[in-house]
Amino acid sequence: MRFVLAALPFLALIIGMFFANRTEPYVLGMPFIMFWTVLWVVLTSVIMFIVFKTDPANKEGNAE
Repeated sequence: MRFVLAALPFLALIIGMFFANRTEPYVLGMPFIMFWTVLWVVLTSVIMFIVFKTDPANKEGNAE
């Protein structure tokens, strides 16, 4: 599950660009494609935090 979640931003930015490639409508004053990119940059941070927290290797008390 973590691997699928980690691949989601990559797929959204690479494959999703073909579907989001338009200048209209404007969202928050930005063309839609720019909004799409900024949105996924922010969501990537959130997703990577979730992946980090759900990874069993990052549990407290896990000494290597």
